[in-house]
Amino acid sequence: MSRLLSAALAVALFGGCATTSSSGTPAASSDASHVGATAYASTYAPIASAPVLITNATVLIGDGRRLEGADVLLQDGRVAAVGTGLDAPANAQRVDGTGKWVTPGIIDVHSHLGVYPSPGASAHSDGNEATAPNTAQVWAEHSVWPQDPGFGAALAGGVTSLQILPGSANLIGGRGVTLKNVAATMVTDMKFPGAPYGLKMACGENPKRVYGQKGGPSTRMGNVAGYRAALIDAAEYRRKQAGDSPGKRDLKVETMAGAMDGDILVHIHCYRADEMAQMLDLANEFDFKVTAFHHGVEAYKIADRLAAEGVCGALWADWWGFKMEAFDGIQENIAIVDRAPGGCAIVHSDSDEGIQRLNQEAAKVIASARRAGIEITPEHAIRWLTENAAKSLGVLEQTGTLTAGKMGDAVLWNGNPFTVYALAEQVWIDGAHVYDRFDPARQPVSDFMLGQGAAAHGGAR
Repeated sequence: MSRLLSAALAVALFGGCATTSSSGTPAASSDASHVGATAYASTYAPIASAPVLITNATVLIGDGRRLEGADVLLQDGRVAAVGTGLDAPANAQRVDGTGKWVTPGIIDVHSHLGVYPSPGASAHSDGNEATAPNTAQVWAEHSVWPQDPGFGAALAGGVTSLQILPGSANLIGGRGVTLKNVAATMVTDMKFPGAPYGLKMACGENPKRVYGQKGGPSTRMGNVAGYRAALIDAAEYRRKQAGDSPGKRDLKVETMAGAMDGDILVHIHCYRADEMAQMLDLANEFDFKVTAFHHGVEAYKIADRLAAEGVCGALWADWWGFKMEAFDGIQENIAIVDRAPGGCAIVHSDSDEGIQRLNQEAAKVIASARRAGIEITPEHAIRWLTENAAKSLGVLEQTGTLTAGKMGDAVLWNGNPFTVYALAEQVWIDGAHVYDRFDPARQPVSDFMLGQGAAAHGGAR
């Protein structure tokens, strides 16, 4: 199928959720500075759209500010202005926000949509290359199935961008990719332009369980020895690449070298405080930066160190106890990581169901903090889903807040998003109206779900 034909079908089937410009020409991204990016560059392009003016709403900017009775103007795919009494072009779509709330688009930094798509089946199990403890050479985007119905369900929950990661079977699982949550035929049409790659690493029980009977590692000390060996190889590779005879390209150590250079952001699956501290010591030994620890049920124990070293905690609201390393979790975890001076707390999903209700996951954190005597306002809590998430993915200059000049990613909620009654009514990505709870024409249906009857219209949750 041609690129133009597939784009035209996407517009017809998904109510405008295509990924080409108005001329049908793919727009390549400018992410060539990131290691290996030019080979599989983003072809994402914003959907051509009229200006949008949302009026008289409660607006959470995403950076800690809250405006009452305010307007949001999206124009030319960007946030044009936020304030009161805004003027808009005559052709603008006008949306009455009275009694409703507007937030930036939600960003999930830990998702496996597309690599573990629905329906769950062994044929769809593409998230863990469980063939060696170090598979840094693999890229999650090469497993992403854009037809996964989970993308549309996440959009109904206000998710406009997400990082797809390999699973946690390996010490070093490979590269993650940041996507815009738009309907597309090819994953490159979803790739967030200019977003750096992530590197998925994992500590603790998973690698030693998977490889304990396959030659190791079988212990936590074996895990750490495995990281160190991989980083030593990467350091040597960097030295050779800088010389006159760089030798054969090696995808595995190339990714590790990119992480050491800071071009690839390091995201580590890690539960226990002592192991997170060891991984920070590892980063100090080999002079690389940990961007975020994911899951981290004991992050509260080292909240001050995480803040001091500029490391985010991408965490669950209340998952705990499902294995030994998750035993010592507390419901105040995110609130404690957040309150440390300079702390960077993020609410993530790691779930094809949880991603549909990340706003309610954040609401649980607010409630748990209140029971502990910590009051957290909605305008602060939204940062866990927007600003901090964008920061950890290296895209804060482009998205994460409703700041003039940033991508026009916005969600209109029927009320306070941090209640059990909250529903995302309308969603815009780069200013394009991609979801409307009351208009089936703007509720994306993947090719896979076409002809599946009522199941094909499950986006309006």
